[in-house]
Amino acid sequence: MTPADPPDRPPGPVLRAAQLVKVYPSATGETHALRGVDVGFAAGTLSVLMGPSGSGKSSLLSVLALQERPSAGEVWLRGEDVTTVRGARLRRLRAGTLAWVAQRPTHTLVPHLDADEQLRAVARRRRRAGLVTGPGSTPDALLDALGLTGRRRVRADRLSGGEQQRLAVATALVGGTRVVVADEPTAELDDASADAVLAVLRRHVDAGACVVLATHDPRVVDGADRVLRLRHGVLSSERDSEGLVTVPIDPTGRLQLPREALGLFPDGRAVVEIRDGAVVLRDAPAPEEP
Repeated sequence: MTPADPPDRPPGPVLRAAQLVKVYPSATGETHALRGVDVGFAAGTLSVLMGPSGSGKSSLLSVLALQERPSAGEVWLRGEDVTTVRGARLRRLRAGTLAWVAQRPTHTLVPHLDADEQLRAVARRRRRAGLVTGPGSTPDALLDALGLTGRRRVRADRLSGGEQQRLAVATALVGGTRVVVADEPTAELDDASADAVLAVLRRHVDAGACVVLATHDPRVVDGADRVLRLRHGVLSSERDSEGLVTVPIDPTGRLQLPREALGLFPDGRAVVEIRDGAVVLRDAPAPEEP
């Protein structure tokens, strides 16, 4: 079945992080990149992760794409706990269900294969994994849509950086992949190429794919169904396609206010009131001098 077939979609999120923690050891101590992130991603949605450097975006993407294992927590893919999969099972998931676009495209390309060979080799693996290639996810269609038809016989290691980035996106989508995780897929592209990548991603999302990516590109952000912001390894806010902003509350009752709201609390303190079933925050008066 293709990603657009409703019977093939499991109920609930197709990709889910459950209380993910990621800790990296270093010479100066541990770095906590993720601090209990809990979030799900549905089929047929384009979700964007944003946040400053060090916020945990790349770590979250890498764990979701099964490139790294979390220090704690779980990753669920199509209703299955895949946190600790390895070996043949991991290879099958990467071949037929989950595709990864690294920030450096050379990390996911085979340097000695030309663009056409690259896409056809991946497409064969995905057919063997049971995927049915739709009209927009054939090698020819993707090469054309991403402006690579004239470069189809050029080896990956001889393409420009922007061409490699477009080829990496095509490799992730070829064969009708159901879930795509991408780290800054338009970072090295000019406006026309970035627009082409966004259009291809949107077509696959509209056909039922789940796409999760990190970006600072405002055009990609504007075209997203959800915008998730991370800060200090925590999911701080979410904006949906209607512009509604929500913030998660952890089990202890803590939340992170959107950055634009912080200026309302210059002293970093708030008065909390419960009125008619709603919680109201207002700036706390400065403490009196003794």
